[in-house]
Amino acid sequence: MNPRAVHDFLTGLQNRIVAALEAEDGKRFRTDAWKRSEGGGGETRVLEEGGIFERAGVNVSRVQGKALPPSASASRPQLAGRAYDAMGLSLVLHPRNPYCPTVHMNVRFFSAGDTWWFGGGMDLTPYYGFAEDAKHFHSTCRDALERFGDYHARYKRWCDEYFFLKHRGEPRGIGGIFFDDLADKDFDHSFGLMCSVGEHFVPAYVSILQRRKGTPYGDRERAFQAYRRARYVEFNLVYDRGTLFGLQSGGRTESILVSMPPRAEWRYAWKPEPGSAEEKLYREFLVAKDWV
Repeated sequence: MNPRAVHDFLTGLQNRIVAALEAEDGKRFRTDAWKRSEGGGGETRVLEEGGIFERAGVNVSRVQGKALPPSASASRPQLAGRAYDAMGLSLVLHPRNPYCPTVHMNVRFFSAGDTWWFGGGMDLTPYYGFAEDAKHFHSTCRDALERFGDYHARYKRWCDEYFFLKHRGEPRGIGGIFFDDLADKDFDHSFGLMCSVGEHFVPAYVSILQRRKGTPYGDRERAFQAYRRARYVEFNLVYDRGTLFGLQSGGRTESILVSMPPRAEWRYAWKPEPGSAEEKLYREFLVAKDWV
């Protein structure tokens, strides 16, 4: 086990992703370095009101503590009361153009004594669906895992199940891959898989951004984007493990909640018009599907 190597990878990955996004957007990220009195700290990088992104956050954090918070120890009672070290890179990108999807990616490492595991994944949340984009994203997720073994089908299904709003009975988006508690074979194997997922983010997403960023849109599309963004907020605040762990462990609130969209809207009992592009998103994309 080598936590320093993991942290060095995460900070390097943050630099590479931020550079790629700045090249697309044309605006620089703001950088906030912070420390945590209980142990650890991080660097939050945020871009707002850019050429493409209404908000983009790419964060690296390392949180150390003497006892696990409830969100982590509830499912692992054997670790209750033990000192821990949790680190990760988490990003959420909210483009302004509704034809550009929101995207989330996270890679992380947790250790408590001689117990350790990796987690992470990425998922895509379009507002207007394109089969070409869905196939590309899922194919790249598959490629990230291919050389490590037979993981893709399981992690794809796990993502579909995890990013699901139970109170709405609908998925957050079109999924991708999700994994947790990864401690297979040995440290190097598991670490390598996590690294590959992180390194495949830019090729998975940026080409989609390039295809859609010039698509004309109007008030109707922006209103639907705001409506669907509200689902994103609901998921993050009700179900997301990373958000709950961060808030319960005394993490930096501004950094944790940078994942929220800058604008969202709730409507009462709204339904899309039959046959519309908005209704097509529900019918053809917000369903579990084998895109590759």
